[in-house]
Amino acid sequence: MVLDRVIIDIADRGPAPANTPAEPGGRLVEALRRAGRMTAVEAAAARKTTAASRAGLARHVRGGGLVPDPELPAAPDPARDTPLVDLDQRPSDPALAALLSPEAAVALSAVPYGRVAGRLVVVTSRPDLDREIRQALPDEAVVIALAPRDAVATEIGLRYGTALARRAESRAPADMSCRVWNRTGFLRWLLPPSTLILTGAALAPQTALALAFALAGLVFAANMVLKITAAAAALRARHAPASDPPPADLPLRPDPVITLLVPLFGERDVAHDILARIDRLDWPRSRLDVIFVLEEGDETTRGALNRCALPHWARAISVPPGHPQTKPRALNYALPFARGSIVGIYDAEDAPEPDQLRKVAARFAAAPPGLGCLQGQLDYYNAGHNWIARAFTIEYATWFRLMLPGIQRLGLSLPLGGTTLFIPREALVRVGAWDAHNVTEDAELGFRLARAGYRTEIVETTTFEEANSALLPWIRQRSRWLKGYAITWATAMRRPGALWRELGPWRFLGFQLQLLGTVLGFLTAPLLWSLAAIPLGLPHPVVRLLGPEAVFWVSTGFTLAFVMTLAIGWMACAAPHLRPHRAWLPLLVVYYPLGTIATVAALFDLVARPFYWAKTAHGRYGARSAPPASA
Repeated sequence: MVLDRVIIDIADRGPAPANTPAEPGGRLVEALRRAGRMTAVEAAAARKTTAASRAGLARHVRGGGLVPDPELPAAPDPARDTPLVDLDQRPSDPALAALLSPEAAVALSAVPYGRVAGRLVVVTSRPDLDREIRQALPDEAVVIALAPRDAVATEIGLRYGTALARRAESRAPADMSCRVWNRTGFLRWLLPPSTLILTGAALAPQTALALAFALAGLVFAANMVLKITAAAAALRARHAPASDPPPADLPLRPDPVITLLVPLFGERDVAHDILARIDRLDWPRSRLDVIFVLEEGDETTRGALNRCALPHWARAISVPPGHPQTKPRALNYALPFARGSIVGIYDAEDAPEPDQLRKVAARFAAAPPGLGCLQGQLDYYNAGHNWIARAFTIEYATWFRLMLPGIQRLGLSLPLGGTTLFIPREALVRVGAWDAHNVTEDAELGFRLARAGYRTEIVETTTFEEANSALLPWIRQRSRWLKGYAITWATAMRRPGALWRELGPWRFLGFQLQLLGTVLGFLTAPLLWSLAAIPLGLPHPVVRLLGPEAVFWVSTGFTLAFVMTLAIGWMACAAPHLRPHRAWLPLLVVYYPLGTIATVAALFDLVARPFYWAKTAHGRYGARSAPPASA
């Protein structure tokens, strides 16, 4: 640890060896390389991509992780005589915390500590931010003291955690957040149409039945048109000629710092796995910032992480208690601690492909302005666990390999998945980050990014997850997703005019189909399933309404639609590791009706517990195997 300090001191102030490269920053790079802290390849890249000043490279080293942050204050700086502080033995003075805002304390990794001889002692783990700390306290005579990164982070949580947690609960703009959801108001809104429907059914049952079947048919047709059109657009793109490669003379840019937020809760079994899988990512550790986001009091996950011995590029942050206890609230709390210009999200059970961050950074570097998010594909590594896992795998293949790329090609807004999404920090902050009260925070954020003028693209990289393969947990998980769809639609439609202006007519229509169409499709599906009684010779009231010939064509249409669904699933499973699941496509006829059960539960939750987060258990549905060799 003392060696790390000496490396920086030599580079910043010491004489340069005769064979040290002449370009700015060369002494620090050479010192790190000789000490074994950089490879020759990393050293060459650093010389090309670092800003043309020695101070810029020193800042990169101190803040970027080439020399671990916790080790920087291990020895005092002899030139500055910087004192060291043991925050465990003597915490900071709480009365001084108000001198820095919570956001400034996090950004500077600094806490006002105490006063000595009329001077304010500020403890930080970032000595490279000396100037910024003094600028944040212009009326104070500041003395800088050092403490390890994790100790300073703990102190920030102690002094500012409550304020940061309250802000995390209300980061999203109030007019776009569901935190103002009122169950009483929802019931009042629901009462008139419900009364009208029940009264109509009692007074004119034939007419009510005809209208119900007409609505079900219309919703079904709209959903099928969207599915077929999106699948066709994705297939056309798949077979289109490759785009021209970027020009060879593009200016070389430094690799961006990427922060990966990994929310964990009650994860005893998979905490070690996600750390090992992130460690396989091909990305410079100096540009990687991994934050495991824990709920305060979650000793299960804390103990699992403590047994892992976190590397210098990873840290754990605890979220103070508050309401609601949701994943988006935890992400909002952790966001100010992120160092990266790109923020990515992984779930506890994720296994990303090793080159994923390379692809993400390359696309952001090459994309025109306005790219607000890259969404990776999701797949399952326990697809063979049982029939639910197989059907879930087929559904995800259809969604991420055909539907979302097709929706992108059609120019519609993309509802995001909850993991393997990467967003420029600037865009995330501008739109208000996540809605802490929305239990489908990913889809909601996708539409809010679109309303702010950002594009979302699908990036050709895959993260493998664990399929939720038990019946009741699957229903609870899907119920949460559908509840989020419903509340996202209802929240956005409080101001339909603004939604129309911000999305435009085409994407406004797509919004209705993607959210309202999904919920209504599951709710009205049982009416259409009942038509299966007709070929069996059983009586059905729709025969009297339409006549035998019309019923024949309706039945033929539904049969063709199901065949088309199977065909789309077949094409979605084109990857070698997915092809064996094609034999299970007929099981979708049993699988999709489970969504209706989940939708009914979701509507009940909208009234009873709108912000309740049904936690998905991990590590229980088949072996935590390595991802398939070919995706």
